Amino acid sequence: MPPLTTTRPAGTDPATGPTAVRPAAATRPTAAGRAARALTTRALALHPGVVLVAGYVAELLFRLILVRHMSFPSVHPDEDSYLVLARVLAGRPTTEIPVGVVIPGGYPLLISPALRLADDPVTAYRLIMVINATVNALVLPLAYVALRRLGLRRRLAYVFGGVTALLPPVIFYSQFALTDAVLPVLILAWLLCLHGWLADGTGRRRTWHAVGAGAAAGYAMATHDRGGVVVALTAAVLLGVLLLRRAPWRATAAGLAALGLGVLGAQLLSAWLHAQFTVANSDVGGFLWRGLTDPGAAQRTLTRTAGQIWYFTASTWGIGGLAVVACLCAVADRRLPRELRVTGGVLVALLFGTALASAAALPADGRIDDWVYARYTSYLVPAAFVIGIALLAGRGRRVLGRTAAVTAGLMVLLAGTVVESAGSKLRTEVFILWGMPDSSFLAGDWGRLDMFRATAAALVVLTAVVLVRLSGGRRVLPAIGVSLALFAAFATTTITAQVAAPHAKWREGLATGFTRDSGVGAGDNVVFAWDLDWSLRGTQAFEVYRGRVWFLDPRWQPLPAEASALVTPLPPAGQPAEAYWPDHPAAWYVERADARQNWAVWRHR
Repeated sequence: MPPLTTTRPAGTDPATGPTAVRPAAATRPTAAGRAARALTTRALALHPGVVLVAGYVAELLFRLILVRHMSFPSVHPDEDSYLVLARVLAGRPTTEIPVGVVIPGGYPLLISPALRLADDPVTAYRLIMVINATVNALVLPLAYVALRRLGLRRRLAYVFGGVTALLPPVIFYSQFALTDAVLPVLILAWLLCLHGWLADGTGRRRTWHAVGAGAAAGYAMATHDRGGVVVALTAAVLLGVLLLRRAPWRATAAGLAALGLGVLGAQLLSAWLHAQFTVANSDVGGFLWRGLTDPGAAQRTLTRTAGQIWYFTASTWGIGGLAVVACLCAVADRRLPRELRVTGGVLVALLFGTALASAAALPADGRIDDWVYARYTSYLVPAAFVIGIALLAGRGRRVLGRTAAVTAGLMVLLAGTVVESAGSKLRTEVFILWGMPDSSFLAGDWGRLDMFRATAAALVVLTAVVLVRLSGGRRVLPAIGVSLALFAAFATTTITAQVAAPHAKWREGLATGFTRDSGVGAGDNVVFAWDLDWSLRGTQAFEVYRGRVWFLDPRWQPLPAEASALVTPLPPAGQPAEAYWPDHPAAWYVERADARQNWAVWRHR
């Protein structure tokens, strides 16, 4: 956690010592700075809460505009599996779970009301997009609170809170039915609660913050496997502070109780969901252990870890990198308040722990984005960004310049490490644009990974921001905030147009397109052959909304008695569709087929 403006006497600059307070006429802000200052000053003078609500509504509308055409899952099998869990939690019939194991159900529990309210999958998915946007936009008020605690004035906290909420890594994943729509909000709230528990205040205030930290960690565990790291860190901090008597024991005990109840709730939810399905338990822990203990995979794991940290810093235009460097330095700086040192250390530990764990657990499936996986560390982007902004706003020229130089060197070093270690695999393995949206935007290349070009672009933004701040002082901060907000909105809109929208359109034929062409209805009970396109099978587990689906091979597995339709691939060219299942019972016949998409629909007479 960076040193804050509140730890330095007014009128003092760490680089130059005490400074005289200049008359207002001696510092002329830029035109953009005057406009931003006048606008936010007049608005905040009315009531900060009203302005925050207005900003939240604007962020919500921006997200809803971006997803206005999204009406079906397109990220397979992740979305499909979350939607199946949400379907069961909404009281609808059990069906196949596409991922093949029961995954954490915290996010499906959140979106399950959409499936209770909607009578068809399109309406349900659109309601889920509304839920995602409603939760994801909470980054703005939470970032505002964080920036205020980090010493920024109301006007600046509001402007930079808006920038944080507009960042591409924050919004991109909210355009899909994925846990990453809500995790950034959850983690930022969790860190704020840890900070509030450790900071001086009344016993009641600290107790409620401790309870909030424990509950947030428990829900994080119920939401994704990454939440296990959050729970471990929360338990370590609570127990350590309790033993060292660094906080009121009643508040700490309340936090531990909330953590225990949260973990118990996550386990009960998981147990209930397991009872609804006949699938094996997830073996994420086994994959992680093998990845960490296999000597042959050590280089791959370390390279992937470096790649994830690189992507994290590049996707935040280096500002998140400022936070990483500052937090590492702050841990050892005893001049800083305890709450800043602890929360800064926890953030860095969570970042590196997440990157290392996911790097070890991800399989070697020949994808380029495995080396620079973006999604798993993105939930820390808002927290790191606000810390980087606090450093930018509150530190003197010398400290800011040194931190920026170290950040730039770190980004180049990480990129060079990945390029040197992965070598030709960064060119020859499968390029999936959806997995690398930010780096593709920064590099201006939507067809390949160019780490050095993306690094250069991120450093251009960081350098420009730092140089303007160093040359103009704190009076240019409103202008920097407005400029970053415009750039973030442009980047997010561009990534949506170039990545999210084309990705969904490409998958339409497997979702609503198949439903329209095949005649399979939302109330059918459908068997999908195992050798069909797995994306088609996964999507239909949600699209067959009121019925259910099975994944079987009809040539050697008996069909369920309640099955009303069967979907199989077509046999080799020149053969009739019936040749796929030559020994089919007479009661089954081919109703229609599509050679372009390679499927045939069978019906029971």
